[in-house]
Amino acid sequence: MSSIRRKVAAMGGMSAQIPIKDDPKANEIAMDKVRADKLREVTAGHDGTWIAHPLINKVAREIFDQHMLGPNQYYNLRSEVRVSAQDLLNTNVPGRVTFEGVRSNIETCLAYTAAWVAGNGCIPLNYLMEDAATAEITRVQLWQWAHYAVRIADDGRPITVGMIDKVIQEVESGLGKLVKGLKQEDVSIAAEYLKGQVRKQWPSEFLTSDLMGWLAIRDGVEPESHIVKAML
Repeated sequence: MSSIRRKVAAMGGMSAQIPIKDDPKANEIAMDKVRADKLREVTAGHDGTWIAHPLINKVAREIFDQHMLGPNQYYNLRSEVRVSAQDLLNTNVPGRVTFEGVRSNIETCLAYTAAWVAGNGCIPLNYLMEDAATAEITRVQLWQWAHYAVRIADDGRPITVGMIDKVIQEVESGLGKLVKGLKQEDVSIAAEYLKGQVRKQWPSEFLTSDLMGWLAIRDGVEPESHIVKAML
């Protein structure tokens, strides 16, 4: 019996870069990253893509119009791609854990969480558009590093909850300068949440579910109500 291999529409990922209006050189570097990302996607067989800002539409469209000559790439079956369960279990991945990476993760997680409890679903941070996906990645990655005492590549220090607490204290007061409109009370909520998360035996499933009670409070539900207590 012959096997039939079919392909459904494949959407590429979102390029997180956003335009940098006050620095043309930095903006061109950012747009080059978008071009490289879209070129990788279209040559891999994707039929479309996402962008983080409407002004990037022209950049992404030019790449797809040049390399995707029809309405889709259903014909590109990528028969050479073979992924096994063993591949998914392989922990030997490229990259190094740095202290700057720890700090950046904390900054991103705190800023997005603080914005989310105030009702904002995405924020620009360091010329990147951050959403719930990146917040969740940073949160769980910090838990994982602390839980397994992963060491900083540069100096061999283990990542601990104490280290994370210290960095949280260092960055939380300056987040309002990085993201307009953040309130300190919301940053404090985010800080306490993250401190609790890295101490858990296992991380919670979803940041947004964990903090839903704060949205209820902002909508006028009494903080002491059973509804809010059930959600926090």
